[in-house]
Amino acid sequence: MSTSTQTTTESLATRFEREGFLVLNNFVPASFVDRMREVTRRDVETLREPIEFEADVNYPGSPDSLEAPGGQTVRRLRQALSRDPVFQDWVCYPPFVELLIQLVGSPVTCPLAHHNCVMTKQPQFSSDTGWHRDTRFWNFQNGELVNAWLALGQERLENGCLKVIPGSHRMTIGADRLNDKRFLAADHPENQPLFETVQTVELERGDLLLFHALMFHAATRNYSAETKCSVVFTFHGPENSPVPGSKSASFPELILPTP
Repeated sequence: MSTSTQTTTESLATRFEREGFLVLNNFVPASFVDRMREVTRRDVETLREPIEFEADVNYPGSPDSLEAPGGQTVRRLRQALSRDPVFQDWVCYPPFVELLIQLVGSPVTCPLAHHNCVMTKQPQFSSDTGWHRDTRFWNFQNGELVNAWLALGQERLENGCLKVIPGSHRMTIGADRLNDKRFLAADHPENQPLFETVQTVELERGDLLLFHALMFHAATRNYSAETKCSVVFTFHGPENSPVPGSKSASFPELILPTP
């Protein structure tokens, strides 16, 4: 990494620590994006397992069951790294690894138990996801993990792009401010100031969103006529690891090669 690049990256790291997220426009090579889109199209059409269906989550807008109308609507293609070599090419892409090193330290590790997927928000039967932290069902030594969200196409409010609450990764939020699914309670008076700071993260094809796993984020269903697809991986540094015996430790982890 050159000195000029390192200075820029370190300033990004400072902003990430403050805001909890970064957007890097046109960061991902078109060859990666094209191949990922083709693999996603193939695996959605053939329902190639493992899959999470919208009916599995029971969120607002999702079908009532796998047998209901829209019950076979795919929410995510799980275990992306096992679907095509392009996903490993992406997570090991040297400029990407260099950036992650600045955010989490070296070596960078990619858990395979969480995310490691392609999110596929389809029209008509997609769902609303409430305000949550990804760590609500994860078990690591600490919450210092970074999510990488790669847009395979345009992401807008209309098709359910992410919304974030900047700085919320460093906030202490008591359990009384969450509902039974560990989403921020919409009617809790202490949550109202948070909702006033919401930012919408609209992305173009090939843009990369990095956000802290403790940052609250949410998304609506897809109101457009076309499917929205996003590749999502999670990373942590050497000072973190999954709790033994937990779901987070149920898969091996991939240690990324240092550029």
